[in-house]
Amino acid sequence: MNFYIIIPAHNEQDSIGLTLDSLVKQTLKPKQLVIVNDNSTDKTEEIVNTYIAQHPWISLVNSKSSNKHLPGSKIINAFYKGLDTLDDNYDIICKFDADLIFPNNYLEELALHFNSHEKLGMVAGFCYIEKNGEWLLENLTKKDHIRGALKAYRKACFLQIGKLKPSMGWDTVDELLAKYYGWDILTDETLHIKHLKPTGISYNKASKYLQGESMYKMRYGFIITFISSVKLAYKKKSFSLFIDYLAGYFKAKKNKTPFLVNEEEGKFIRNLRWKGMLNTLK
Repeated sequence: MNFYIIIPAHNEQDSIGLTLDSLVKQTLKPKQLVIVNDNSTDKTEEIVNTYIAQHPWISLVNSKSSNKHLPGSKIINAFYKGLDTLDDNYDIICKFDADLIFPNNYLEELALHFNSHEKLGMVAGFCYIEKNGEWLLENLTKKDHIRGALKAYRKACFLQIGKLKPSMGWDTVDELLAKYYGWDILTDETLHIKHLKPTGISYNKASKYLQGESMYKMRYGFIITFISSVKLAYKKKSFSLFIDYLAGYFKAKKNKTPFLVNEEEGKFIRNLRWKGMLNTLK
């Protein structure tokens, strides 16, 4: 299978080399790998160029954007700048972060999964973070959710869901829309990826409101947003986050922020969310 990979990168000099090392050592090599150097002020570009000199299937796009860290729109806009440089001769398109170390057989295992099930739209392994010298599961979400750091899409699924949404929540709405269109999603617990920078480490106050905004844009409605906000805040052990999430939701509602999904898709998403919540109570 032809794998195309896009890696948005901003000031990743401490990790980008480790990520690229793990990708050039894959037992199944990607056909194209694009790093989008998004306004870096460190040695990210210099490090990437050393790999380009040795591997013709690696390329670099230099991009200028705000230095402000806003999850969602910034990283997906960078992704699209990389996508614009690629042809459409891919079977699988990947959006990876620049702070991951993949096992050498990662792409080969993904290909085996995709080839064995034609309705499999997305596949990934699990992120692990280092704590006290041990690599532990980064347990922020349910195990059936694919983290935004390591997305891999079958081409037909990627196109049918309308590609990626430049908004916080993009890595949730993509899965919800994939399910809406009848695609299956798989997470492989045997594939352990080392995540060098824990999720959320650089989030700022403004970005925290975007979580509630994204729930509004996915048409969750208030009750599901309330319950989801409680669960997220509890998992992160911060009551203030619960307030932030609700504030973001009501701000988006007041401003009539455009939705990410249409009414029919929104109804499907709400039903899916209710089903998931009720199943956890059984």
